Amino acid sequence: MPHYHTLGQIPHKRHTQFRKPDGKLYSEQLFSTEGFSSHYSLLYHCHPPTEIIKVGEPYSVAPAVAEEKMLKHRSFQGFNVQPEPDYLKSRKPVLVNSDCHLSLAAPQHSTKDYFYKNADADELLFIHEGSGILHSQYGQLQFGYGDYIVIPRGTIYQVEFSNADNRLFIVESFSPLRFPKRYLSPYGQLLENSPFCERDIRQPQNLETIDQAGDFTILVKKKGVMYPLHYGHHPFDVIGWDGCEYPFALSIHDFEPITGRVHQPPPVHQTFEGHNFVVCSFCPRMFDYHPLAVPAPYNHSNIDSDEVLYYVDGDFMSRKHVTRGMITLHPAGIPHGPHPGAVEKSLGAKETKELAVMVDTFHPLQITGDALNIEDQQYVMSWAE
Repeated sequence: MPHYHTLGQIPHKRHTQFRKPDGKLYSEQLFSTEGFSSHYSLLYHCHPPTEIIKVGEPYSVAPAVAEEKMLKHRSFQGFNVQPEPDYLKSRKPVLVNSDCHLSLAAPQHSTKDYFYKNADADELLFIHEGSGILHSQYGQLQFGYGDYIVIPRGTIYQVEFSNADNRLFIVESFSPLRFPKRYLSPYGQLLENSPFCERDIRQPQNLETIDQAGDFTILVKKKGVMYPLHYGHHPFDVIGWDGCEYPFALSIHDFEPITGRVHQPPPVHQTFEGHNFVVCSFCPRMFDYHPLAVPAPYNHSNIDSDEVLYYVDGDFMSRKHVTRGMITLHPAGIPHGPHPGAVEKSLGAKETKELAVMVDTFHPLQITGDALNIEDQQYVMSWAE
């Protein structure tokens, strides 16, 4: 999705000799998440990125599914997930299917003793609270409140947090994450009608070339199993790279909402798409300006998709008792809409300050044990008030 970018030193031609000052060759690596048929980057290492010196004992990190099938509206208090020191252990899958996993995390410490690589899924980190720097072979990517960080599968990274107060909403996509096709030209440029453009995309900067021998642990997740792999050289030994496959950041605050005379359907909020699911951004915006417009969303039938809404900040005219970090799940098969009184209350309103992330999946989501631990059991009856 991002356009061509380069950092550091690279040879004039790809796949040609590129030598260090001492005459030895740098080691070229092609990085792509779809074989040789899509975006890629070329990285030049001081040492071959294949030098495994030890393999640790693998262990399961597969989500513990508690409910495979259900048909009722659900709500979960995301900020009831307790903070944990370790970044990976803090990640709690709450809603999962074969296309994506949705997780909550409240990590307190930066990743310093290991590096992480998700070999299965592109990762979308939404930063609800906290700030810091994502370190990878591509350089540094600063992040803060409201940032989406897209990390292509196979990327080796560490997260440096500024302090211990961090809240993340994480989407793992088992297909490549992309921008919506309708916002792209045939050659990949974001069009004039897109709610964001290339200027809003933040690319890695400050390439770190760490030429250091030792014992470096990379925790690699593959098929729900974590494999500790030990390498003989620091993985951030890249002297330069170029290409179109790399981590990047896009702030939800740079999303420009599309509005109209009457209520606009959810696809106008779409920000990303994967196979069988989409991610949308609900941002502060002016309400509909037809004199008889009803700003509150109309009741709609979820026939072919589960709808997940992660509430970030602001006031939500269609919902009562909304809290920061709250997640609602409205499953396929039954309609949902505004809470009682919300429609009349919305009449005449000029704007909304709501901020939320929505994930619509076209295959049913399963609920984990971690989700049941933070569920609001009364939510399903809240339309009967």
